[in-house]
Amino acid sequence: MSVIKELWHGNICPQTDSRNNSPEMKELMEYMARHHDDLLKTMIDEQKEIFEKFDDCWSEYASLAEAAIFEYAFKLGMQIAIETLTE
Repeated sequence: MSVIKELWHGNICPQTDSRNNSPEMKELMEYMARHHDDLLKTMIDEQKEIFEKFDDCWSEYASLAEAAIFEYAFKLGMQIAIETLTE
């Protein structure tokens, strides 16, 4: 099956493909999860609520940023391919 068809059918999902995560990224994610949990343990309910709102906003921002980076990188790759094929 072609890459285009795989993308269409949802068989390729770059943002969740763990093969793309370097060992450094995996280690950082583990640290972040541990610190997140440790921080929540020290908070009162009102602080937890504010922190969860911040966390939700950060997740939404990161998702939008990843989409923008993917779009930019895809377009750049296509420009490189076109330039390579037309020279």
